[in-house]
Amino acid sequence: QVQLVESGGGSVQAGGSLRLSCVVFGYSWSPYCMGWFRQGPGKEREAVAAIDADGSTIYADSVQGRFTISQDNAKNTLYLQMNSLKPEDTAMYYCAADYAFVPLLAPPSPRDFGYWGQGTQVTVSS
Repeated sequence: QVQLVESGGGSVQAGGSLRLSCVVFGYSWSPYCMGWFRQGPGKEREAVAAIDADGSTIYADSVQGRFTISQDNAKNTLYLQMNSLKPEDTAMYYCAADYAFVPLLAPPSPRDFGYWGQGTQVTVSS
């Protein structure tokens, strides 16, 4: 059973940085695609960034240039480096993974991912 465990959330002031981590447990082979999503109060879950097994990445326009997604296959870990944080980045951040091909021509839909973590809260104050 694949399990995803996020960490690294917290409270920061605007302009600050955080790095989220997501460790993948219980798999026989690495997921094809992994991503970070977020969901603010009263909002739908939206894609933040995604990366596939070839290292291709895609970002939401709202975080382009500020956030960086990366993965360390040796550590079975996905990262999200978040810089220049804004109050509108406040949300619960979720790690997601899937073994199927996910074309990264645009930020993916939550429906493209079958495995999810429990989430880690990020709060950015002005």
